Amino acid sequence: MSSGHNRCLKWPCVRLTSLSPSSSFMILTALAMLFLKANVTAAMKVTSSGPQTIQMAQGDPVNLDCTYTSSQADIGELDIEWSVVSPDTTKKDQMIISYTGGRKYTHGDSDLMKGVDFTATDPSQGESLSIASLSVSHAGTYQCKVKKAPGVDSQKISLIVMVRPSVPKCWVDGGEAVGEPASLRCRSDEGTAPLMYSWRRESGGPIPPDAIQNSVTGELLISNHSVSHSCVYSCEVSNAVGKESCRLNLQALKSPNRAGVITGTVVGCLLFIMILLIIIWLLIFKCNWNQHEKEFSNEIREDAPAPESRPTSRISSFRSGVAYSQVGQTQNEHPPSTNTNYSTAKYDSRFGYAV
Repeated sequence: MSSGHNRCLKWPCVRLTSLSPSSSFMILTALAMLFLKANVTAAMKVTSSGPQTIQMAQGDPVNLDCTYTSSQADIGELDIEWSVVSPDTTKKDQMIISYTGGRKYTHGDSDLMKGVDFTATDPSQGESLSIASLSVSHAGTYQCKVKKAPGVDSQKISLIVMVRPSVPKCWVDGGEAVGEPASLRCRSDEGTAPLMYSWRRESGGPIPPDAIQNSVTGELLISNHSVSHSCVYSCEVSNAVGKESCRLNLQALKSPNRAGVITGTVVGCLLFIMILLIIIWLLIFKCNWNQHEKEFSNEIREDAPAPESRPTSRISSFRSGVAYSQVGQTQNEHPPSTNTNYSTAKYDSRFGYAV
C-alpha cells in the first residue's frame, strides 16, 4: 500500500467510493442537515436587550427595546409592526404603530397613542418603541414583529404600570400615657399594591424588641408604653416603583392619679344629684305656693261684705253730692222735722242695699 493511499485513510479524509451505498447516503443526509441549520441560524432574528417584563411608575417614560438581524436571503421589503397583544386569544391584537414601504403609520386609540413613537427617526435603523409618559392604560403585553421576506420574527415584552405610594399619614391610635398600650399608625391612600410599611426610630437606637411591627397594615404596637419609647418615629411606605415617608413625635405622658380621678367623679356626681334635688324642690314649692295663693284669693272673695249701694255713673255721684250738700245746708237753716219716717231698705243680691 502506497504512502498516498495511507494518507487518505487518516482522519478526516474519507473515500466515499470505499463506503457502502447506505453509509454514503447517511453522510450526505448529515451534511444537508448541517447546511440547512446554518441557513436557519443566519435567517431573520428579533431580539431585545432589556428584560422581558418591565415595571415602571405612572408618568415615567419608557423604551421597549427591539432589534433585528437579517440574512442575505432576506431581500424583501422591511415591515415593522408594534401591537398590544389581546389577553383574549379569540380576539385580534391591537396594532398601534407600523413602518412599511419607507413610511410610518399610527393606529388605535388616540389616548393610547399619545406620546407613542419609534425611538429612531428612521425606524429601519431603530425599531424600539418609546412612550413619553406612562398611564395605567399603557399596561399590557407588547409585540414587536419584523418582516423582510422571506424572513419574519417577533418578540414580546410585558409592561406593568404601577402607581407610586402617596405621602402617608402618621398618627397615634389611643393615648400616649405611660403604662398604657400605644399604637402608631401609618397609611398611604394611593399606590399600587403591595404596599410595604416600615417603622424606624430617628434617634435612640433601633425599635425596642417588645414593639410589634406589621409591615402590611402599617401598625407599630407598643404594649407597655414608657419614657424609653419616647422619640421621633419615621414610617416609610414603598412598592416596586417608589416610596414616601412621614414622621411622628411620640411622647410619654404620666397617667393621672386614679384615686383622685375616682374621688372627683364621685363628688361631681353627688353635687349634680344635690343640684337636681334642689331644682325639683323649688318647682314643687312654686306649684304649692301658686295653689295656696289661688285658694286664699277665693276665701277673700267669699268673706267680703256686700256693697252699700248700686254703682252709679260719675255724673250721678256728682249730682248726688251736690244735692246732699244743699240738703245739709237746708237742715242747718231749719230744724229737723219730728215727723220723719224711716223704711227698711231691701237687699238685692246683685247690687246690694238700695240707698
